[in-house]
Amino acid sequence: MTQLQIPMEPVQNTVSPAAGEAAKTDGIARAAANTPPDWATACRGAIELMARRGTPFQAADLIAEGLVDEPDNPARWGAAFMAAAKAGVIEHAGVVASTRATVHRSLCRQWTGTAAYRGAAA
Repeated sequence: MTQLQIPMEPVQNTVSPAAGEAAKTDGIARAAANTPPDWATACRGAIELMARRGTPFQAADLIAEGLVDEPDNPARWGAAFMAAAKAGVIEHAGVVASTRATVHRSLCRQWTGTAAYRGAAA
């Protein structure tokens, strides 16, 4: 019996960071375009409130504090947080275990308000 040998380097043309980034951008754009406007507005307000606090937070914190309801599709979170990051409201603050029971403590991004946003909001 021979042991399976896995090459140390990826097979050429099977890993494409550019294609991955393009797929992510497309998926976020489709999620944003299909997000109900009332949920998007409530989520944006919740993110801005948490950003002004200056402490790290994740999507589950918005729900736990009653600031926004669970979206109809989990892809909505990514679009909302990416839009806030692009607008300079929040910045990535590490990866932590999710506090949402429905995702079994899987890893998720944690965010914090940018210093510029907190200064402008003060």
